[in-house]
Amino acid sequence: MQKNPGRTYLLARLPIGMSMFGHGLDGIPKLQAFSSHMVGQFSKSMIPASVVSLFSNALPFLEFLTGILLLLGLFTRFACVLGVLIMLALILGSSLIEQWENVFSQIIYGAYFALLYSFAVYNRYSIDGRFTKEPQH
Repeated sequence: MQKNPGRTYLLARLPIGMSMFGHGLDGIPKLQAFSSHMVGQFSKSMIPASVVSLFSNALPFLEFLTGILLLLGLFTRFACVLGVLIMLALILGSSLIEQWENVFSQIIYGAYFALLYSFAVYNRYSIDGRFTKEPQH
């Protein structure tokens, strides 16, 4: 058994947190261009442009929020669920416009969030960890 699963969990949590933080941080300043691009990509899909616009304007903020929460280890399980919901929306969108190469990486992200959720009991090195105890071995 791992001597310090809390450190292992931290080392797993931080990269995906940084990735989501970076996605959001990159998208927020160029929100209008990002949204317009997404609306254009989905113009031939069954999703109405208004829905694509709403989602694409919210996405960078949701990614940023997910990233911040994971980096801090604050509301970690909520952040993992939010991450999975984001990935589900992205998987649906990618499928509808037949961007199959994106679907695979989105599935990996979703599985990663699910594993973090499953092992959140080891989230010792975090704000959440200050309020809970690591399981005894």
